[in-house]
Amino acid sequence: KLSHIRVCGLMTMAPYELESEETRPVFRGLRELRDQLNERKVFPYEVKELSMGMSGDFDVAIAEGATWVRLGTILVGKES
Repeated sequence: KLSHIRVCGLMTMAPYELESEETRPVFRGLRELRDQLNERKVFPYEVKELSMGMSGDFDVAIAEGATWVRLGTILVGKES
């Protein structure tokens, strides 16, 4: 019904964890969902983007396929 809207990707935010590795299942799950959407041809085009990961867990998100990450606190220098 919304013929002028094109889904280009999916986005998630993992819960805050002290160890970034604990966010891996969330990121892997979104990648798998995107892959399933593409395999089942839910859209008449490929959904490519995965927006996931923030300053504390972006390395894990990238390892799981993130194409977009949101960085903030990692870019702000700590005051001495």
